[in-house]
Amino acid sequence: MPLTPEQQAEIDALREAPQQTLRATVPGMEKHLYVAHQVLDHGLVRVIDYMGDDSAICQAARVSYGRGTKSVQNDEGLIRYLMRHWHSTPFEMCEVKFHVKLPVFVARQWIRHRMANVNEYSARYSILDREFYIPAPDQLAAQSSQNNQGRGDILQGDEAQRVLDLLRDDAMRSYDHYESMLSNDGQQGLARELARMNLPANIYTQWYWKTDLHNLLHFLRLRADSHAQYEIRVYAEKMCDIVADWVPAAFNAFRDYRMDAVSLSAQAAAVLKRRLAGETVTQEQSGMGAREWREFTAEWG
Repeated sequence: MPLTPEQQAEIDALREAPQQTLRATVPGMEKHLYVAHQVLDHGLVRVIDYMGDDSAICQAARVSYGRGTKSVQNDEGLIRYLMRHWHSTPFEMCEVKFHVKLPVFVARQWIRHRMANVNEYSARYSILDREFYIPAPDQLAAQSSQNNQGRGDILQGDEAQRVLDLLRDDAMRSYDHYESMLSNDGQQGLARELARMNLPANIYTQWYWKTDLHNLLHFLRLRADSHAQYEIRVYAEKMCDIVADWVPAAFNAFRDYRMDAVSLSAQAAAVLKRRLAGETVTQEQSGMGAREWREFTAEWG
């Protein structure tokens, strides 16, 4: 189960006792507060708190108080300008804190994004639950023959079942040994901080992760990309849905100028201009390396 009974009771109590506030709130984000969105088999993402909205981005960019006489259209135009020209500090005025439950191997990828405040569940003080990520059959894939970091064909039949059985059996056996090493039945047992070393990387951990919008969007651009590993991508995709409800103008600009946009080198841009003028350009004339030329021609013909 994604949430413990204690966590669910805390959420229910918080949602039943709303507080008045003078700070800016966003209806789209209010509906996400404390709600646990399930991810993978036992994981979750939920918003704990947030600060700021689209207007806060504009306020910071204008270095003025409030909206004044600026219209919504002007705000959207300003946000698009800021995104288009890679401004960062106005987007840092918005912050959000998430509670995330995720497999340890996903957490190790996630933590590489260092521009956030993180506090993780400690297996030195507490005993981890018997919850492991076991991939769905359609996510069991062989190593890609073209991409050293990616997946290839989906495993089928007996091979898929063999791998699933190994994953489940190894996880359960490791946890059985973890439990048996801890103090029980009158035994002195091993310290929790040592016993945890025996746990597999697919066991679930939890953390609070607080970041600003600028760094969150950078995380989402990389991890919601189709080339990202599936197990972290599904978290990023759920967070994209949340951000779209929180700062819709900023997210639309982000989608247009980051997620769905293409970056070109100066050489590639020059080739496109020459092609538009009717010229034929070879790789040697382009100044691009062989790999960049292959990627360029695959995308642009």
